[in-house]
Amino acid sequence: MAFTGKATYSAGTTLPELAEDVSDLIGLISPYETPLLDALGDPMREAASTHHEWLEDELLPNKDAINDSTYTDPAADTQFVVDNGSRFRVGDQIQVEGSEELMLVTAVSTNTLTVVRGYAGTTPEALADNKVINILGNAALEGADKPDVRFTNRVRCGNYTQIFTAAVEVSGTDMAASHLGLADEMDYQKQERLRELLRDLENSVINGGQPAGNPEGSGSVRRSIKGIIKHLSTNVFHTGDSGFPSGTDLDEAKINYVLRKVWENSGGNVDLIVVGGFQKRRINAFCADSRTYAAADTTFTNMISVYESDFGVCRIVTTRWVPQDAALLLDSSRIGVLPLAGRSFYFKPLASSGDYECGELIGEYTLELRNQAAHGLIRDLSAS
Repeated sequence: MAFTGKATYSAGTTLPELAEDVSDLIGLISPYETPLLDALGDPMREAASTHHEWLEDELLPNKDAINDSTYTDPAADTQFVVDNGSRFRVGDQIQVEGSEELMLVTAVSTNTLTVVRGYAGTTPEALADNKVINILGNAALEGADKPDVRFTNRVRCGNYTQIFTAAVEVSGTDMAASHLGLADEMDYQKQERLRELLRDLENSVINGGQPAGNPEGSGSVRRSIKGIIKHLSTNVFHTGDSGFPSGTDLDEAKINYVLRKVWENSGGNVDLIVVGGFQKRRINAFCADSRTYAAADTTFTNMISVYESDFGVCRIVTTRWVPQDAALLLDSSRIGVLPLAGRSFYFKPLASSGDYECGELIGEYTLELRNQAAHGLIRDLSAS
């Protein structure tokens, strides 16, 4: 005999007499992680002005390049022009990169060097325009007067702060009502807006740029951070550049090329490789061909978190905000994300003019990126 009594389905599809069963958890799907900010850590100090500055210096250069294509006998000429004659002194031993010949500088006239070819018994080799010259060192005469004083000037670099804000406004009724999954609507809204602001801070630190005019800001010009990518100029490489490893896929040859160039051109110590999801998978594939598994292994692992090369140990940081065609190679000791003093993210309650509570989340931050030549950037990588 069929059941004819009271059941949960007796009222049809509308069940006002049954208590609602709703999970007391709220699922958040939107990405809000800040892997780069986490890797850099909290700064040791704060910015004291909307224009934060720092000093940079470098040693006197010991490299230059030939700027001469008018040789009568490239293997015997004792005079040639260089890019920067001021870098040379009489008594310098010099050597063209890739050559075994040593030369001794005997005179410097503006950018023209007079040299002894085949110095120290070496064999003269042909010179060519744009060849790099290494200055090995200067040999002084015994008892000679002191040489002319040479020095470098410190350079003042800087970046402006950017204000990040978000408003929160909740009606009195909404604050008084009971909610599923939370105890305080105002507090929940503050948490959500703060996650968004932190996400935007990391995005701006990587990709942000400053206005061409009035970067200090005005009543109509918004002050903004100059991000990491916009700071870099010395070690920026594009696929297809002369001398850069061929192909558009990210591989070890490209990573090591940039690490070597940073090592050659600076005292930087790259310890972070920052990439998006697609390039992270390329890095994971570096050792895919040589990975082996035993018969008892039940876990397949295909991930590289640290890359160790001749030029340093690099932690791999994956962030959604790096352009998909790019890979950043950074010296984290020279990077800081600084709040303006007293302006770390905080909530400021505002006066209400009605039946609601309101306020504003505010933070003001800048990026300090010292010695841009200590970092590297690869662009135009394949992203599909």
